[in-house]
Amino acid sequence: MQKKNNKLRTCKNPNFRNHIHIALLQFIIPVFLFVYIPVEAQANDRPLPIIIDADTANEVDDLYAIVRAIADPKFNILGITSAQFHTSPLATDSSVYESQRINERILKLMGQDAIPLPLGSNVPIKNSAEPASSPASNFIVDRAHKLPADQKLNVVVLGSCTNIVSAILEDPSIISKLKVHYLGFWHDVETNTYNKKEFNSGNDPKAVEILLNTKGLDLTVMTATTSQHLVFTKTEVDANLKNRGGIADYLINRWETYERWWTKEDPEKSSWIMWDVAIIEALARPEFSKTETFLTPKENAQRLINIHTKIDVENMKTDFWQSLNKL
Repeated sequence: MQKKNNKLRTCKNPNFRNHIHIALLQFIIPVFLFVYIPVEAQANDRPLPIIIDADTANEVDDLYAIVRAIADPKFNILGITSAQFHTSPLATDSSVYESQRINERILKLMGQDAIPLPLGSNVPIKNSAEPASSPASNFIVDRAHKLPADQKLNVVVLGSCTNIVSAILEDPSIISKLKVHYLGFWHDVETNTYNKKEFNSGNDPKAVEILLNTKGLDLTVMTATTSQHLVFTKTEVDANLKNRGGIADYLINRWETYERWWTKEDPEKSSWIMWDVAIIEALARPEFSKTETFLTPKENAQRLINIHTKIDVENMKTDFWQSLNKL
C-alpha cells in the first residue's frame, strides 16, 4: 500500500532556474500541509461533495467508474455531467448526447434518479476568452457558490475538460472553491516532461492549456502514464458481475459489445485498462495512490500541480469489487 508523498519535483525541469522562487516558497511550507490537502475530506465525517464529468459513451471504463463512485457513501455526488468526445471515429456529431443517454441509463438502473444530470457542451473551447457554455458549466458554477465556505467542490473530469474550463471562464470567482481532479495526458516523472497527445486532452486542447494556466486552481492529475496500470480481466469481471441482473449485467454488456477502434490487439477483449476507475479509487482511497508535486509544462504558466505517480493496483482492484458487491 502506497503512502502519500507530495514531493516537489522541480530539480530536473529545464526552467527550474527561472522559477526557483516557486520552489523556495514550497520548501518553507511545513510538510504536514501537503499531507493534509489530499486527505482533507478523509479527516472529517462529511461526505466529499463531487461532480463527475464523463464522456461516458466513449468507452467502457467510464461506466465502471461512475458505478463505483455511486456505491461509495464517502461521496456526496451533486451531479454527473456529460462530456463530448468528438475525435473518436465512432462518435456521432452529437457525442455529448450519447454520454447523456448512458448516464441516464446508469442512474435509472441504480435507482439514483435524484442525482442531477446536466448536459455538457457538444463542442470544445474555441479560445481562452470564450466558454463553451452549457447546462453543465452553469451547474458547476452554481454548486461551487452554494457550498459552505469551509468546503470545496471536487470536480472529477473523466474525459475532455470542456465543461469545467467553461465554468471557470464563465465565473473566475469559483476558482478558489474548486478542486479539479483531471484524467489526462502522459507524464515522465523523472524528467517532468509532458505529452499532451492523449485522447482526453486531444478532445479539447485549448481547455487543457487553460486548466494548466489557471493560477490558484487546485489541480490534481491522474495521468495516462499512471492509470494505464489498472487493468481488469474479463474473467474477474464475469466472476463478480455475470448474471446478477440490473447494473451488473449492463456493465458486462458494455464490455462485450463495445468495439475498440484504437487497437487490433486482444480481439477477444480479455482485458481492459480501467483509466477512469483509477482516479475514482484514488479519490475514495488516497492511501492507494502516491501523489507528488510538479511544475506545470514549460510552455504553460509556471505553477505547482499535483500528479498521481504510482497506484496500488491490487488494492484498488480489491476495493472496487468489494464496493460493487455491496450493491
